[in-house]
Amino acid sequence: MSEKTGSGKRKWRMEAPHPFVILFTVIIIMAIATYLIPAGEYDRTQSEDGKSYVVDGSYHQIDAKPAGILPVFEAVHKGMVQSAPIIFFIFIVGGAFNVFRESNAIEGAFGSISSKLEGKEMYLIPIVMLFFGLGGAAIGMFEESLPFILIMIPLAIMMGFDSLVGTGMVLVGVASGFTAAFMNPFTVGVAQGIAEVPIFSGMGLRVIFWLIYMVVAILYVVRYARKVRKNPESSLVYEEDKKRNIRVDLVKEHTLTGKQITTLIILVATLIGLGFGVIKFGWYITEISALFLIMALIIGLVNGKGINGTAVSFVRGCEELVVGALVVGFAYGALVILQDSSTIDTILYGITALVSQLPSGLAAIGMYIMQCLLNIVVTSGSGQAALSMPIMTPLSDLLGVSRQTSVLAFQMGDGLTNIITPTSGLLLAALAMAKISFAKWFKWVWPLILIQFILGAIFVTIAHVFVWPA
Repeated sequence: MSEKTGSGKRKWRMEAPHPFVILFTVIIIMAIATYLIPAGEYDRTQSEDGKSYVVDGSYHQIDAKPAGILPVFEAVHKGMVQSAPIIFFIFIVGGAFNVFRESNAIEGAFGSISSKLEGKEMYLIPIVMLFFGLGGAAIGMFEESLPFILIMIPLAIMMGFDSLVGTGMVLVGVASGFTAAFMNPFTVGVAQGIAEVPIFSGMGLRVIFWLIYMVVAILYVVRYARKVRKNPESSLVYEEDKKRNIRVDLVKEHTLTGKQITTLIILVATLIGLGFGVIKFGWYITEISALFLIMALIIGLVNGKGINGTAVSFVRGCEELVVGALVVGFAYGALVILQDSSTIDTILYGITALVSQLPSGLAAIGMYIMQCLLNIVVTSGSGQAALSMPIMTPLSDLLGVSRQTSVLAFQMGDGLTNIITPTSGLLLAALAMAKISFAKWFKWVWPLILIQFILGAIFVTIAHVFVWPA
């Protein structure tokens, strides 16, 4: 892009590509790959509970179905359709939280307690991260954490941090807990069931791994938060945060009003209801969306907006998230290309073949790396378990790796890339809500992901050599 300077000369400057451009480029790359990767598939069998499992040793090549020019563009619409539940979840939660934000309840609450938190703001980070880490480890919380980002960002900024800290407290916390989970029913439970080992067995060791994982994650966020608090201009999102419509002046000038207290009570009741529904009734996106719609309506009426005013406020929240919500559909479009060309199973088969060539001492690490790579393509935890564990289980028997270790390799590999890969719907949705570019997020989080990757490799090795030898 060029622009004229005062002297009339044109000055060239780089312009960051739009997220749609980046992801459509990924779709094109995936389409090209379908001409290089043979089409193939595994046979699958249906269990009594209706789940589909891969049949080990059944991989076979089929007629190639490379993506043509039209399918590349069709993939965008198909991706939007496949990810529609997440897209509209983003819109609904974003709209609902805008109704909440416009009550200024967070600013008022922080103004009331700012004197008590003075000098103790850093304590918020471990408390919040441990809360989400426990949710990810115990009940498989992941997508359900998205609404909290809209609460933590303004709170973090008011405390002298930035939006990366606010987002990181939620996203890094829940992802770290999910990765090193000790009783996540969607990863550990499913994988152990397929591997035919007692459900949630080995919990003691997993709790130790979880604690180490969480401590490292918390220290990483705290270290960055201290840096930003000391020098705000060192923030990676300093310019972006200056443009946010967060009224920090209310912190010093305002205390909670009666309506704001009621608003906060409604919010807390909503979040308690969310946790209860997820744990007790297995709520997911549809039920949670309905819950936040109810919250938005009640908060709007309590704050005197009326039905029309609440609707207008809700729409304003949706408008802010249009690009971010549709980005999720583009990301799914890349996976559609691999699905329609029947190359996902070939990728799985190829990685499995490589792992099988490793000596027993390195086989567990090979399985861990394979799961890390597979998670880039198959971002669903239970889906990856159903796809890979029927193969990993007999493979672990052949390679001299215990089935318990193969489950650990799966769960560590499954969660690691969830907050760094652009194919993760949760990540894109979270960044859309946070209004943080993928490039800035990647720059901030990749050192932590590298540290956690090394930790995962150490955990798997310890389990393989010392705890669960075959």
